[in-house]
Amino acid sequence: MTSILGRDTARPITPHSILVAQLQKTLRMAEESNISLEILTSLRQGLQLAAGLDPYLDDCTTPESTALTALAQKTSIEDWSKRFSDGETVRQLEQEMLSGHLEGQTLKMFVHLTKAKRILEVGMFTGYSALAMAEALPADGRLIACEVDSYVAEFAQTCFQESPHGDKIVVEVAPALETLHKLAAAQESFDLIFIDADKKEYVEYFKIILDSDLLAADGLICVDNTLLQGQVYLPSEQRTANGEAIAQFNRIVAADPRVEQVLLPIRDGITLIRRLV
Repeated sequence: MTSILGRDTARPITPHSILVAQLQKTLRMAEESNISLEILTSLRQGLQLAAGLDPYLDDCTTPESTALTALAQKTSIEDWSKRFSDGETVRQLEQEMLSGHLEGQTLKMFVHLTKAKRILEVGMFTGYSALAMAEALPADGRLIACEVDSYVAEFAQTCFQESPHGDKIVVEVAPALETLHKLAAAQESFDLIFIDADKKEYVEYFKIILDSDLLAADGLICVDNTLLQGQVYLPSEQRTANGEAIAQFNRIVAADPRVEQVLLPIRDGITLIRRLV
């Protein structure tokens, strides 16, 4: 898809990028119809305002490192459909699952602000967010990444080797719930936890983290995809199973007296959760 500002963008998967695509479609239909110039002008101005936001956010955000750029490029050229059809991956993956520049730098900033030394990532994919956060860790910091797919785990570790911060990352290849229970049994504790795995298990991740004290005192939980393409606030009949799962997760977090939270409209939504008791 190409925006009216002339930039190529990936397939729309966030509420904002879907809105831009919808406005582009509406403008094309209006231009082909007998629509007044006043309405066309208003549509064009609305599209210009919407389409310019994401590129501007990227321009005003600190550039990603060389290692992150290389990881993103390697992810984008991988034939994920073939990997799945050949049985090399356990589930269908796609390049749009990558956290990307803005979200990566946001997570990196949270690591700096919280002064985190121990990070848990629940769901890694090819490791963009893991490496972005590792770049902000001190030399003695550690990040444990949970990844169910051995192919992408190896893919990510190859990329980590190209970065001076890659040795801060330890990858646990197993279902995320299994790894969380193992870490809880070992009485592990983390300053920052980033959740971006199976959407239908978000509630279970949240419960285990709080009930097992995996989150350190004054720790921060960051949860990805909590807007899920806008499905969470659209009528329920327009939701996929994942959309309904995230809507349920958001309701449960909002009703839990043990925490306070804020949902940020960054990319596909990031919820920040702080424990109160």
